[in-house]
Amino acid sequence: MSKRLLIVSTLDSSQPFGAFTRPFYLGQYLIKYFEICQVGLDCSAINYAPSVSIGSRDLFSYIKTIKKCIEEFRPDIVYAQETLPGIASLIALTTTKQKKCSLVLDFHTFSAYEYWSRLSSVVNPYKEFLQLIKTYIAQGVLIFSGNPIIAAGESTPELIGKWYGRKPDNIYCIGNGVAEDLLNERFLDTTDPYQEIRPAKIVVVVAPKTFQFPSNDMSVSMAIEVAKHLESHDQKVHFVVIGRDQSDIEQSLPANITFVGFLRERKDFVNYIKYADIGLLPFPKQAVAGGARNKALDYFASKKLVVSTPEGLRGLEEFCNQKHLIVTGYSTVEVANAILDATSNLEKYQPLIQTAYNLIKEKYSWLARATKVADILDKT
Repeated sequence: MSKRLLIVSTLDSSQPFGAFTRPFYLGQYLIKYFEICQVGLDCSAINYAPSVSIGSRDLFSYIKTIKKCIEEFRPDIVYAQETLPGIASLIALTTTKQKKCSLVLDFHTFSAYEYWSRLSSVVNPYKEFLQLIKTYIAQGVLIFSGNPIIAAGESTPELIGKWYGRKPDNIYCIGNGVAEDLLNERFLDTTDPYQEIRPAKIVVVVAPKTFQFPSNDMSVSMAIEVAKHLESHDQKVHFVVIGRDQSDIEQSLPANITFVGFLRERKDFVNYIKYADIGLLPFPKQAVAGGARNKALDYFASKKLVVSTPEGLRGLEEFCNQKHLIVTGYSTVEVANAILDATSNLEKYQPLIQTAYNLIKEKYSWLARATKVADILDKT
């Protein structure tokens, strides 16, 4: 008989990117191993298992909902992703009568370090510092609770050791994955969404607005600066930003950048990625994020040549400069020159594209990730 697994997260179906991705796709493949129930902010997109939508980030709402699910669903394991669900699950399990239930935590990121890295570059550093303290305490409580932790990036265990003076014995690194529709050509539409911009080479930037984390804002700003630098260049390069509207941007924009907004249909998102020429990850040093950037994996899976700053590859240590992608410096000029070189020599860089795709297919599918997670959960 299969074990029962309650997945608790901040999954929000109205924003199917970022924090949504990991619990949604892991859950989709973990049903091969467990009987599953999902708890999140808005679980309306989950069509593979029963689910409960909380609709609020309120801690007490989470605790109340988790307690009810424990009583009704009677899980063997609670798999809590991110800090708020982790704290709520820890409290719920500590104060409930259900004793034969283990807790496994999932850290998408090490939040305190992210806030620390951005202190000097945000508009309101005082607010950022308060978030730093708040998340440092909350994640510390989870770390010292002794429950197993699955981390979405290799840097998380190292940061825990530096910031708390101890590295948990039961911490495992399992990064993010890619969806089947990006790996499989049969999902591709035959209509090029960039027809009106051709024959320009298309450089795509995926940068949706995300809750409390301004890293994508910083990447958009860098993309705009690079576009400005290349606007008058003889070779025609056009930047397309997915996830933002032009009205979101307060500064003046060059003619060679287009904002297509949030693409609600998954097939549209896939098309915009697959018909692009370059996948760009223009993250400055302070745009720190936690686990592997999903957008980088999406580019590799779609057989795009990737151009990235070093920070754009956080959590993807296996991918190397000039073997899988082109890694640039952090200056506008360095990124712009790398893009010009890439768009002029796409044939030359085909081996990089294929090598990255092969690595993605072998190790980074959500099925492969879920299988590793299932092994850890099954041992608890």
